[in-house]
Amino acid sequence: MEKSEHTRVWLGVAGLVINENGEWLVVRKRYSGLDGKWSLPAGFVQPGETVDQACLRELEEETNVKPSIQGLLGFRTGVIKYDISDNMAVFLLTANSMEQQIVPQLNELYEACWMSPELLKKDERTSLMIMELMALELTAKPKTLSELDKDNVFGYTEYKLFF
Repeated sequence: MEKSEHTRVWLGVAGLVINENGEWLVVRKRYSGLDGKWSLPAGFVQPGETVDQACLRELEEETNVKPSIQGLLGFRTGVIKYDISDNMAVFLLTANSMEQQIVPQLNELYEACWMSPELLKKDERTSLMIMELMALELTAKPKTLSELDKDNVFGYTEYKLFF
């Protein structure tokens, strides 16, 4: 596979953070098909990080919120215009403190805030993914294995297994 082919395989992450009041951390994006819509904080995995590390980094970069991962909610995958493989791991997280001030990354976002699922359901700007998540029973699949003690034939320096 040529190196340029890797740029047509995207791996992203998104985080659904829920606070102690049952509100969801949502952002309104300034770009792409989600421009102006409420969506989850999200972004791409960078070299040298696992998907859960990327999720925590993106949440902090976009909102200043530092939550705790509960586990993997699911995995979204699709193909854009018959060419780009677009993949996203979606995590469930809990807010560690209501005192953490939300600071939106304004070059990517119009705003970031806590919203109740009821308000999101009524808002026409709510993204399809959020609408779909509201229809589900939200249960996360926690990490089951975090290290390889033996048989690390590939030389992993980070390893986590979510089921």
